[in-house]
Amino acid sequence: MSRYYSPRRMDAAADTRTAIMQSARELFLARGYPDVTVAQIAAAARVAVQTVYSSTGGKTAILAALLASAMNDTAVTESLEAVATCTDPGAIIDITAEGTRRAHERHWDVLYGLLHDGLGDNGATEVHNEGITAYLKALTTVADRLVALDALRPELDHALAVDLLWFFLGQRAWFLLIGERGWSFDRAQEWMADSARQALLRSSGH
Repeated sequence: MSRYYSPRRMDAAADTRTAIMQSARELFLARGYPDVTVAQIAAAARVAVQTVYSSTGGKTAILAALLASAMNDTAVTESLEAVATCTDPGAIIDITAEGTRRAHERHWDVLYGLLHDGLGDNGATEVHNEGITAYLKALTTVADRLVALDALRPELDHALAVDLLWFFLGQRAWFLLIGERGWSFDRAQEWMADSARQALLRSSGH
């Protein structure tokens, strides 16, 4: 027997999920992730608690979905593709700074709003850590390219290069300069790229 297919029912389910996700997003940003319950999300979305679980998978799954848009931003792929073909070490740093800037700027309200003070929940922290792992993997690819071009300062190895890329271009750097110190994205990108170039790249005379 063929399975019954109802476009109207599917549209209703999609609308319900959208309402739940939007309500959760607003509550997370207003109250902080740890202080929001599934019951509150359900009330805000005007659905039953069980509907939240069946539609989205629950609070941690909602967080993962909200963060996925930043983790999967096209800026990441585009930057890594450009890095892979670039032969100018300084330009590679600039490309990386621009790519991380675009990903953060596009999703700033969610990234900084949810993550800068910590999530206070084991499941949520695991979701965040998965994002950090992906971020470090991308920076590792950048370090790989700099090593292949023999562009690193003589005293640096690959592992230290990754650490320095994370220090200057990682998530915490953006949170600190933009969110805590009030820098503009333009100013932060310029300073971070310049500092990373000085810390990582051998001088032209060596």
